Amino acid sequence: MSKILEKPSHEAPIEEKISWVRKLNQEHSDFFCSPDEELSRRLYRAQHPTEICAFKCMDGRINIPILTKTPLGIIQPFRNLGGKFDLGWPYLGQVFEEWVNYAVSKGRKCLVMVTYHFSQGDTHRGCAGFQYDKAASVAFTYSFKQQIERIFGEKRSVVYPIVVGLETDTDALIFHGVDDRQLDLGQIDAGIGIDVLRGKLSELYPDMKERMVEDLLPLVVGNLKQIAEIKVADRLVIDSEHREFIVGIGRGFDWLHEPNIALLIGPYSPDLYQPIKTAFEIIQSNMEAGKIKDDGFIILSSAPYFRDLGVDKQRAVEKTKFLTDLAREVANKRFPGLAGKMHSLSAILDRNTRKIEEV
Repeated sequence: MSKILEKPSHEAPIEEKISWVRKLNQEHSDFFCSPDEELSRRLYRAQHPTEICAFKCMDGRINIPILTKTPLGIIQPFRNLGGKFDLGWPYLGQVFEEWVNYAVSKGRKCLVMVTYHFSQGDTHRGCAGFQYDKAASVAFTYSFKQQIERIFGEKRSVVYPIVVGLETDTDALIFHGVDDRQLDLGQIDAGIGIDVLRGKLSELYPDMKERMVEDLLPLVVGNLKQIAEIKVADRLVIDSEHREFIVGIGRGFDWLHEPNIALLIGPYSPDLYQPIKTAFEIIQSNMEAGKIKDDGFIILSSAPYFRDLGVDKQRAVEKTKFLTDLAREVANKRFPGLAGKMHSLSAILDRNTRKIEEV
């Protein structure tokens, strides 16, 4: 997606930021619904039938479609604090199983990217959810991968989970494979041949079917292009730091694609209090450090729906109201100084158009 709408500066007043959020969604929806983009998604799915999802941190820098140049709407996101998940959580288990069942019903296999992130330049630009402990985040990621295999099959014949790291200073992905092998795209020449890359992936995942390797390749190629663009742009270190002024709670945030703008919390954990609390701590820290203006921040709750009639849409309305109320409760109890600076946008999202409707 081409950048048309520039993100507001951290010094911008909160009213300007709220207006920007609304305009960004409209721009994204218009782009998503355009004939060229709709046909591009259909063509991509026809050429690359493997269903792909990514389990990732709520950190706004972790945006796999942008990092891999993949058309929006292809990679299914699951977000939570620190990328911490447990398929024993009733709602997460249900949603993920539904995703797998959908893929199987279409005759497709599932590639599951289980991610962690870190900064090579500064530990404290890493994952706050793991207290910036890279080793702990990697260990957890492997543990969650193993849980997926226990549930959906250790032979990985249909559901194939892989551990993927992200170095946020350069946007480089690191693919972890068998026998502790790694493919660090930050260390690879952008001009490497496609056949060489295909061979490296096959060595990394020797039991991965050829079709899945072919569908993973575009993500690798796309990330090499992203890394090259970041090097040419000579991105400032400050662009890699936490500067969020939005806490998004719920699902349906793939339109909010700017880095370091939003902390996005999926509604999966039975205890949403902790990730919301952590998000508020980051927002408060951003204000205290002068990284964002201290006149306010945005709570953006979102619940998606498919059908415009009947129960589906109305349930989404009730979900988003609940999430907003929960965020307000956490703010009032634990962050009274922030509570008065909270600007809430409760929205439902039409999955067919990616357009939000405030309720």
